[in-house]
Amino acid sequence: MPLKIWLDGKLLDQADAKVSVFDHGLLYGDGVFEGIRVYGGRVFELDAHLRRLYDSAKVIRLEIPLDKAKLVAAIKKTVEANVIVDGYVRLVVTRGAGTLGLNPFICKNSGLIIIADKIQPYPQELYETGMKVISATTVRNHPLAIPPQLKSLNYLNNIIAKLEALDNGVPEAIMYNHEGYVAEATVDNVFIVRDGVIFTPPVEAGALEGITRNLVIRLAKEDNLEVVEKNLTKCDLYICSEFFLTGTAAEVIGIVCIDGRTIGDGKPGPITKRLREKFFECTRSPRK
Repeated sequence: MPLKIWLDGKLLDQADAKVSVFDHGLLYGDGVFEGIRVYGGRVFELDAHLRRLYDSAKVIRLEIPLDKAKLVAAIKKTVEANVIVDGYVRLVVTRGAGTLGLNPFICKNSGLIIIADKIQPYPQELYETGMKVISATTVRNHPLAIPPQLKSLNYLNNIIAKLEALDNGVPEAIMYNHEGYVAEATVDNVFIVRDGVIFTPPVEAGALEGITRNLVIRLAKEDNLEVVEKNLTKCDLYICSEFFLTGTAAEVIGIVCIDGRTIGDGKPGPITKRLREKFFECTRSPRK
């Protein structure tokens, strides 16, 4: 069965779902998006994702063509049409078709795309054995250039860092801000553990305020684990006892080596494993 794509109010076969070559989302990365998980047929943390989507759109003065209730219905309809029980939703709002110029107000109608499909960002064995990463030389965008809270279609900064990772034979890279502090990975938030305390960079350091990040912080506190948001340096990553990443697609994954330096005993640590277990308990819980 061909994948069904929601495009501007209609469910279309994947081959028929096309956007204009003059869409400013394509020409200039002018738009916003969300990646959302589906667990057991339930769209997970949907309210939080939609709040971030509408906030991002407000920042760039982009009108989302549906109100929240109708957008929720469209998402669920797309998930059901593709028979997604455990999968992923990519929700995209573009500026729409315009002309060869930056002026966004020339675009009369914004575009809405909903894709529901399967996703596997990293090989399954890495969740058991842990993943290796490097430090990127590509600096995270300055917050006065593109605010880290804005989840825009322009991901070139992240892609350049991702190229560095792939060139070094690892799947992920850690990005640092203009002051040298840890911002985030190319698509995930960063956590480390030292002396039993969990540390994560504040969003002000250049990290997206991840939905999974916030959930993991909550789950850790419910488990009486101390969580501290503070600026982290490369040295902090080198000497921590545990290191893990969180993200909608990646979920919770342990890091066992950075820049050739082994983390802990070279295996995902007990706190990482515990939070991963609690995360999956939450994904199957009816409370959200």
